Amino acid sequence: MPLVAHNQLPAFNDLKLEGETVIPGELAIHQDIRELHIGLLNLMPDAALTATERQFLRLINDSNQIAQFYVHLFTLPELPRSPEGLAHVQAFYETFEQIQASGLDALIVTGANVTQPDLSKEAFWNPLVEVVDWAYKNVTSTLFSCLTTHATMQFRFGQTRRRLPEKRWGVFPHRLIERHHPLVVGVNTRFDVPHSRFNDISREQFEAAGLHVLVESDEAGVHLAVSQDGFRLVFFQGHPEYDTISLLKEYKREVMLYGSGGREDYPPFPENYFSPLSQAILDEYAELVMAAKRENAPIPRFPEDLIVPKLDNTWHDTAEAILNNWVGKVYQTTNQDRGKTFMDGVNPDDPLGIYGK
Repeated sequence: MPLVAHNQLPAFNDLKLEGETVIPGELAIHQDIRELHIGLLNLMPDAALTATERQFLRLINDSNQIAQFYVHLFTLPELPRSPEGLAHVQAFYETFEQIQASGLDALIVTGANVTQPDLSKEAFWNPLVEVVDWAYKNVTSTLFSCLTTHATMQFRFGQTRRRLPEKRWGVFPHRLIERHHPLVVGVNTRFDVPHSRFNDISREQFEAAGLHVLVESDEAGVHLAVSQDGFRLVFFQGHPEYDTISLLKEYKREVMLYGSGGREDYPPFPENYFSPLSQAILDEYAELVMAAKRENAPIPRFPEDLIVPKLDNTWHDTAEAILNNWVGKVYQTTNQDRGKTFMDGVNPDDPLGIYGK
């Protein structure tokens, strides 16, 4: 079954306008279908807050049809917010205390923007540790995205991310390393995943932490790794939740930064993303931007309307398949009473019973 619009979050209406199936809460409560409650800890800044909501809600909704999905959004009050961002959070988000009281079946933790190389000095560090520690004891499975993968690897496993020589940015081919793991059953053996990051956790670091690498790229490194039990902790380094236009929006932002003097060099293209024709259009646009800067003239309008129709999405179906497997295992494993970590008789260190046989 689909997402349940259990509050007035604008993202629910946005998804309905896209053709997604979202049912109102008053209808859902009259259907004799099991609920699945998934937390979404959204750590993104205001500019990306609602886009991140839509991306993960869409991915959850597209992935599985076995339950009614109640997605509970919350964030950390230590993160700076504008008055508008704070008003959005206060209107549509729950508090961590409310999450703890009601319980969750699963948790997704988004990435976040950082201000310094040492993640432990970020304002969100201690609150994030508290949430992750609570989830480890009370939630069947937690899925970490990008930056929070790096943070969790640091505070739980002592593996500190390493700065890359240049930004890893684009859409990269990946391959399955372990084909028979429950999270990748039925997934293509080769597929694409977007990446957008300056730092990396290597395969050697994941393995030194006792984690299993399931998906890797020769160009982009590890994308998907899991804890020894196969399920409780799931780590993404890439961004399978990205919309087709997400990297275009990032590229446009960097171009505008260059135009306003916020960066010295003109940004390179995200790898394997723009078509040759789109690159030609954007090269011509770059010349116009640089000419405008030399003449101290206004920056010309970005040709987004010419680029969007030529963009391809080569990752969403695989992302759906992996999320489908993840949600399915949560559904099979959790007790129907929220707040209880595992079904009676299930080993919490091996909830799926797939290791140690």
